Amino acid sequence: MIDGRRVLAVVPARGGSKGIRLKNLRTVGGISLVSRAAMTACRVASIDRAIVSTDHDDIAAAAEAAGLAAPFRRPELLSGDRIGDWDVLHHALLAMEALDGVGYDIVVMLQPTSPGRTPVHVETALRHLVDGHFDAVWTVSETDSKGHPLKQLLVDADSVDYYDPRGASIIARQELQPVYHRNGLVYAMTRQCILEQKTIKGTRTGAVVIEQLVPNIDTELDIEWAEFLLCRNGDPLDAAP
Repeated sequence: MIDGRRVLAVVPARGGSKGIRLKNLRTVGGISLVSRAAMTACRVASIDRAIVSTDHDDIAAAAEAAGLAAPFRRPELLSGDRIGDWDVLHHALLAMEALDGVGYDIVVMLQPTSPGRTPVHVETALRHLVDGHFDAVWTVSETDSKGHPLKQLLVDADSVDYYDPRGASIIARQELQPVYHRNGLVYAMTRQCILEQKTIKGTRTGAVVIEQLVPNIDTELDIEWAEFLLCRNGDPLDAAP
């Protein structure tokens, strides 16, 4: 609990993946991605219940071996690649409240594809959610200026143009206002945000900016990047809770 609020952690880990087959079972530093998420969740004192939402028995087994509960299998209608995070969290919240006979005040989503997560990241997001009276809190990273929206282009067979016409006036990167992207480490949401607002980004959503580089895995190259960061910076699982 955090300030008397019961916290449910959900690790979403379906079996299907188009970019990398069974991505959630791939390893970084010799530990599978789903196991890393599980091991981190188990070290967060504020989390009351930590589960995996999966449709795959091998993923469920790996998650359970690392400390997560796997009390259900995700229904087929929630297992496709066009299913959003809200659908998965809504299902998991209602299922666990029915199974456990309690209400959960906060849901925190820990995506396995972000193996740079530490317990401090999770606790910081939860504290920010509660102290800031937010509907949701996301962890984010600053986007490199090379990927800034005002530097992006539209290209077809006959032309190149700015994605945003304001980009034509940008001369130096110092003129760019910083923008941020979701890094997938932590999403924390109130029960009301999920059940009543029906979204993971509520009316009032705050951010925790993560300063260090963290991987987010979609491709084989991302796995190599994650291994490099682990070797350079140390294993996030070794960080103090």
